[in-house]
Amino acid sequence: MESLYVYEKELYDKGIKYIAGVDEVGRGPLVGPVVAACCVLPKDFLLEGLNDSKKLSESKREIYYNYIINNAIAYGIGIVSASEIDEINIYQASKKAMMIAIEEVNKKIKIEHVLIDAMRLELEIPNTSIIKGDSKSISIAAASVIAKVTRDKMMYDLDLKYPNYEFKKHKGYPTKLHLELIKKYGVFEDYRKTYNPVKKILENK
Repeated sequence: MESLYVYEKELYDKGIKYIAGVDEVGRGPLVGPVVAACCVLPKDFLLEGLNDSKKLSESKREIYYNYIINNAIAYGIGIVSASEIDEINIYQASKKAMMIAIEEVNKKIKIEHVLIDAMRLELEIPNTSIIKGDSKSISIAAASVIAKVTRDKMMYDLDLKYPNYEFKKHKGYPTKLHLELIKKYGVFEDYRKTYNPVKKILENK
């Protein structure tokens, strides 16, 4: 757990108070948006077991999500739709979602430093890109949980709207089940038309 505070501690020791962690989820799915979150935690924030959201069970993520949003100094969410992903590509869409999330937080408090998971952003705020940051920084880990739970909720809504596609099971990722279902039922407007499995289905219509 100590290792999750290394980056934050270095910045706190320099007198920096408002440190934001940023992460995104949803690069790989064939359907739905890419979602980013930005989170500023209080200096004394502690949540035993917090880690990269992908390593947590769904029930644990829900508990952590509620705790994080209720105890964070500020948080923001950035969402970029499937149609925009098709227009600007997933890499640029991920960056845009992160920038939106950062701007949301910056409206509430003045961020002094941004810790970013892997990505490099063109920011005026001092920032650090950390490879596998969601398992090395408490702020990025918190952002990863917010982003993941937010996107999963959107997939549950889609599951209610299109029950045949079983989004609750695969969250839009290209699993064997999901690929079989889109071959059977086709694709609708929330699909990413530039992604290969979707392109192939549209070409074979």
